[in-house]
Amino acid sequence: MFNIHDIRRDEFMLDGNFAEEGYDWWWHSFTGISEKTGEERAFFIEFFTCNPAHGSDKPVLGQLPENVFAGKKPSYLMVKAGCWGKEACQIHRFFGWDNVKLQRKAPFSIEADDCYLSETELRGSVSVFDEEAEAHPEYLCEAGEMTWNLKVNKKVAFNVGYGASKPFRDLKAFEMYWHAEGMKTGFSGYVYFNGVRYNVDEDTCYGYADKNWGADFTSPWIWLSSNCMTSNITGKELKNSVFDIGGGRPKAFGIPFDKKLLGALYLEGLEYEFNFSKFWTLPRTRFKCEETWDKIIWHVNMDNATHLIRTKFTCKKEDMLLINYEAPNGSKKHNRLWNGGNGEGRILLYKKIGDDRLSLIDDISVTHLGCEYGEYDKTSQ
Repeated sequence: MFNIHDIRRDEFMLDGNFAEEGYDWWWHSFTGISEKTGEERAFFIEFFTCNPAHGSDKPVLGQLPENVFAGKKPSYLMVKAGCWGKEACQIHRFFGWDNVKLQRKAPFSIEADDCYLSETELRGSVSVFDEEAEAHPEYLCEAGEMTWNLKVNKKVAFNVGYGASKPFRDLKAFEMYWHAEGMKTGFSGYVYFNGVRYNVDEDTCYGYADKNWGADFTSPWIWLSSNCMTSNITGKELKNSVFDIGGGRPKAFGIPFDKKLLGALYLEGLEYEFNFSKFWTLPRTRFKCEETWDKIIWHVNMDNATHLIRTKFTCKKEDMLLINYEAPNGSKKHNRLWNGGNGEGRILLYKKIGDDRLSLIDDISVTHLGCEYGEYDKTSQ
């Protein structure tokens, strides 16, 4: 079972040594519809926190040359917002820790100026002019303007299990933790992007909400999720379904585990989990990611003792962006981290029969895919 809601895992996790060198972020992605043209646009909003122990009234940007020279670690709340597709961009707004109001324990909330996040609300604004983005590469963003006011309804969770449970959190055992409190989330409200209003509705937003925290980022870095799914067998839209796959090369107590993914498929109320940390289910994962001149391609096969999924997903590069993060130690290793929200693909779900037979349960088409793939530059490893 993975659909177990636990808002304690959405709490602020930067205590102990993670306060000195750690990040904690809350990610949200969804689709809005232009009030003017009726066209869809996929958006994302993230609250990213870093190294509160080094905080002050001003944000410390780790890529600023004088901070690099002085060996200063980054420290701030960064509100990241933007969209995919035409005019794809990421827009960043930074706050010093003295200007952040934080409710650390469940129910978690964080606030700075007009930017606010809780389990049920999401509002704020970001704005960067062309000349600012050009003059300040340390902002790690593009120009644009976005304002939002949204209600949040987290419907289906992907609780990854004991790996993110309190004993392992207290030990800071893993380099990167993950919890998807709302791998299927209903958003409702509005977004203004570059002056255009987009209405967001629970039934058409295909929303997602999760969080990550830790001391560094995985490489390779893989994320795939959607709740816009249609059965190719029945032709019906699967309105009570969602899947989520993430991971790459996790580390526990500094020991890497190569090619390990966490996967969950919630299919019309039935749960299929492919979770490397639940060894008693006999999980196996095989994946390959390709970058061509015009697209990113993911091939992921996962199985356990009773079921198997075979998947292939694609996303056009012209609809994606190279998303930017700096690590808590001040380095920026991921310089080709492809991130998108308009991918598509196919999932084949099988039941295992005996030792060598498979029975097809469903053949599923997927659109509105949230997706990510990147590996460190060789010089950064």
